[in-house]
Amino acid sequence: METSVTPNTKIATSPPPPLPLPLQEPDPKKLKMSTTTTTSDDEEEAAATTGTKKWRYKRRKIAIFFAYCGVGYQGMQKNPGAKTIEGDLEEALFHSGAVPEQDRGNSKRYDWARSSRTDKGVSAVGQVVSGRFYIDPPGLVERLNQILPAQIRIFGYKRVTGSFNAKKFCDRRRYVYLIPVFALDPSCHRDRESVLASLGSGNELVKCLECSERGRKVLGVMGKRSSFEATSTIVQSDIFLNNGNNGNAIKEDNLTSELKEDTDGSVQNEVTDMKDTGVEEDKVNLEKKPMEERRFCYGEGEKEWFNRILKHYVGSHNFHNFTTRTKAEDPAAHRYIVSFHANTVVTVEDIDFVKCEVVGQSFMLHQIRKMIGMAVAVMRNFAPESLIEIALQKDVNINVPTAPEVGLYLDECFFASYNQKWKDSHEELSMKAYEEEAEEFKMKFIYSHIASTECEEGVVALWLHSLNHRNYPDLRVCSGDTIEGKSPKIDDNADTIEEKSNAVEKNGDTAEIQSAKE
Repeated sequence: METSVTPNTKIATSPPPPLPLPLQEPDPKKLKMSTTTTTSDDEEEAAATTGTKKWRYKRRKIAIFFAYCGVGYQGMQKNPGAKTIEGDLEEALFHSGAVPEQDRGNSKRYDWARSSRTDKGVSAVGQVVSGRFYIDPPGLVERLNQILPAQIRIFGYKRVTGSFNAKKFCDRRRYVYLIPVFALDPSCHRDRESVLASLGSGNELVKCLECSERGRKVLGVMGKRSSFEATSTIVQSDIFLNNGNNGNAIKEDNLTSELKEDTDGSVQNEVTDMKDTGVEEDKVNLEKKPMEERRFCYGEGEKEWFNRILKHYVGSHNFHNFTTRTKAEDPAAHRYIVSFHANTVVTVEDIDFVKCEVVGQSFMLHQIRKMIGMAVAVMRNFAPESLIEIALQKDVNINVPTAPEVGLYLDECFFASYNQKWKDSHEELSMKAYEEEAEEFKMKFIYSHIASTECEEGVVALWLHSLNHRNYPDLRVCSGDTIEGKSPKIDDNADTIEEKSNAVEKNGDTAEIQSAKE
């Protein structure tokens, strides 16, 4: 049956589709870099068209291992107006292409850090610095060694993590001090007062004429004081001792006038006798020195005694007396010494040296040199062994002698925690790969410099003459005595360090009050 469409029936129709919009280009993306900077794709296209390829290097975080002899330098850390190891190394990195022009002289821009900061005249065998450098093209080590002087040697570098910092990641540092064997002999290179006091006794000490001649002629071996003339061995020795150490300084005017009165006659007589015998003033008799050294041997007994003295420093102590410009209340005065021993004797240029090795987390200014100075004073019977424990107390101030800087060098820096954490992805940071080069550099530059300086200038010998109770009245202290002008009286009946410390608090005034009274 067909159906018809009535007029009232409406057919549903859909509206016509909208007309398509014209295509629009998307907004250009904002570049992070300057539009003038070419990308790697652009460089590849340009290289393909021109036939040449432009190399583009990236900075890498590395740790550089190197060594240096500190003679002639004012320390490791860069200091404006001074010749430093860091200053020469930064310039060499720039000229070798490791540092760009815009970063020259601004070490913060390439994340510079050093593992240890050595003092003036101090050398290093295992120094480490870190930063972000251009290590390509290959041959960075060779380029650096060609630019640097012979007394600075780059051993190599190793890739490290982006967060690595040579100072913060260094767990321990090992220093070595070479002290001549004769310095531990109580009868060798004694001061003039001890020589005069021994006259007529059964054990007379011999005058040290060669050191008297050195003291008159060699000026400024460890510190030049041009304000007054060195008129005798003792005056010159004091000049050497007090360079840069305000805590060890002695009043120059009083000391000079006093020593001139005491020594003019005797020293002039000695010089006159040398002139009469045909000895020239500007020559030093070095042939007698080996004979003096053979009288004393660093045997098992001496080794045991010296190691026992050094063991007093091991552990966590307050070393405010073994540095300068650091107060006892300062937390920085607390340092931890891992080990300290002297078991090896090395011979360089016919001079025997005792190798004193100390390992610690970190060290303060002059700390190692003062620890050696106190240990030598005890070994030479100028100070009692108990004085070391007293000097480590917080409420005691003692004037501690400072050994010459020439025998000290940084042996190695350790990164044990870093190596353990990143052993699966990064190389081990150590001196194992550079042991042969380091040993060769050590013997050629550092050891030879230490021995030749002692032969020609007698630095340690002259310093030994200053170890007397005139310059260091604190060294004569023993139980029941008072450290003159420094610390209170110590109870004779106190058996332990704690009891002595309590006795100090009960019996004495402070060092400032005593100094004011004097």
